[in-house]
Amino acid sequence: MRRVTLFVNGSARNGKVVAVYGTLSDLLSVASNKLGIKATSVYNGKGGLIDDIALIRDDDVLFVCEGEPFIDPQTDGRAQEELTGSHTDWLTLNVGGRYFTTTRSTLVNKEPDSMLAHMFKDKDAWGNKQDPRGAFLIDRSPEYFEPILNYLRHGQLIVNDGINLLGSTALFVGVLEEARFFGIDSLIEHLEIAIKNSQPAEDHSPISRKEFVRFLLATPTKSELRCQGLNFSGADLSRLDLRYINFKMANLSRCNLAHANLCCANLERADLSGSVLDCANLQGVKMLCSNAEGASLKGCNFEDPSGLKANLEGANLKGVDMEGSQMTGINLRVATLKNAKLKNCNLRGATLAGTDLENCDLSGCDLQEANLRGSNVKGAIFEEMLTPLHMSQSVR
Repeated sequence: MRRVTLFVNGSARNGKVVAVYGTLSDLLSVASNKLGIKATSVYNGKGGLIDDIALIRDDDVLFVCEGEPFIDPQTDGRAQEELTGSHTDWLTLNVGGRYFTTTRSTLVNKEPDSMLAHMFKDKDAWGNKQDPRGAFLIDRSPEYFEPILNYLRHGQLIVNDGINLLGSTALFVGVLEEARFFGIDSLIEHLEIAIKNSQPAEDHSPISRKEFVRFLLATPTKSELRCQGLNFSGADLSRLDLRYINFKMANLSRCNLAHANLCCANLERADLSGSVLDCANLQGVKMLCSNAEGASLKGCNFEDPSGLKANLEGANLKGVDMEGSQMTGINLRVATLKNAKLKNCNLRGATLAGTDLENCDLSGCDLQEANLRGSNVKGAIFEEMLTPLHMSQSVR
């Protein structure tokens, strides 16, 4: 019976002694099981291909490959170090099944506090596992590891032509996670900046009338349309049916909402500064704490025959023009109406408690049963009142 020592092609480590019997195919099958590879051919120590089992002699040293050309183990840095005892800085990494050849100084010097530096600073300090070829096993993604290795080599984020890092935020994130895993602190900062720069610029452009009308037409009339926080700044939304829409905290500054139907719309904390709402239908509208400073609301209808009252509590209505508006029962509690024009408005039964009416023009208004308790009427104009001021319920 003949015995031979088998090594993986290009390696002089982790050899296996096996018995030779049967055919060459039988030997390749044994080699596959012993070395953990898919053996297809066998070479002798001088690189000669063995194609007949009769050519094998007792105590031969053979090298088994998976179809690649013969690799002389003498040229392998790891094997040379073992055979001659001389020191070499070169080593091979097996990262997720892909091989990388680099130097120990590359892994150690650039980031001395990283995990890679601690793994390879001192020989066998971590008891690193090696495959049959002598490559150090690292169970990570080779796709993300390659840019990190290039960074340690050159100090720059370098990728292969097939990897478009600038066009792939997902790849950026993958490499960033690998950098965090290995503790490559200086690369982490570069990647975070790169990810931020790769994000598309936020689009804060206002929604146009055309876009919004298309949106309205695609929405059933009975469904609640949610427009909370959207930007409509400067848009022409005049004469549109906007009933029951949620415009809470939306930007409607400088919008044209003339003759629009905003019945029961939610405009809480919305920005309506400088907007035009002349002759708009505002029955039952909710405008709590909204900002309508400088807006025009001439001839608006806030009065709902069913008894649903518009709520403008705490709203900023400085300098608004609400001349001729119907505001029976409206809630303007603690609202700010400084310098506002309310000539000829119907404010019958309105709640104006704590309201700032300083320098407000209330000429010709109907204030019957209005609650003015605690309101600031300094400089307010009460000429041509339909109902004398003393007849309004100023104190309750």
